[in-house]
Amino acid sequence: MVQELRWTWGRLFPKAEQIPTPSVEGWLLFIGRVGETHHPDLLTKLRVMAEEKPLHIVIYSDDSSVRNSLKSALGTRLASDMPLHEIHEFATGSALKSYVDDKKPVDLFILDGESTPEGGMGISRQFKDELFNCPPILVIIARKDDSWLAGWSRADGVLVHPIDPFTVAGTVASTIKRVSAQLASQ
Repeated sequence: MVQELRWTWGRLFPKAEQIPTPSVEGWLLFIGRVGETHHPDLLTKLRVMAEEKPLHIVIYSDDSSVRNSLKSALGTRLASDMPLHEIHEFATGSALKSYVDDKKPVDLFILDGESTPEGGMGISRQFKDELFNCPPILVIIARKDDSWLAGWSRADGVLVHPIDPFTVAGTVASTIKRVSAQLASQ
């Protein structure tokens, strides 16, 4: 449907420099100009996209390269059927705990188990013990064989160093969907 819309958009603006940068608001304006009768289902989807709240993903690692690789691997949207997301990153455990204590929104934690002095596995266990309805947690481990430690930390899933940019977004999306489905069935 978006391809069809891009084609129609391109027909209205034949010169490349005339084509405005499409955003959700831009698409809504465009649809309004073309008329709701041409793309009523797309207009509805775009209105929903404009109104949906972003996911809040929290990344904790003392290593800035790990945080940067996660941010680039996650992009701006985890999957086409999920909303956009905002990433909040922390290099220290105290800053992360302060953020959580302030009751800021969190939909998923990604915690580096190799961080020092506070490891992500210890923080994961603490959050699972202390937070009511704790959001899902993914722990980054050094080796696949360390996944038993992630089990001890009560994490909902694991990522393995080095970060694989091709699987991170899918793992995060499936974890959020799985935990949301479990909560909905309770």
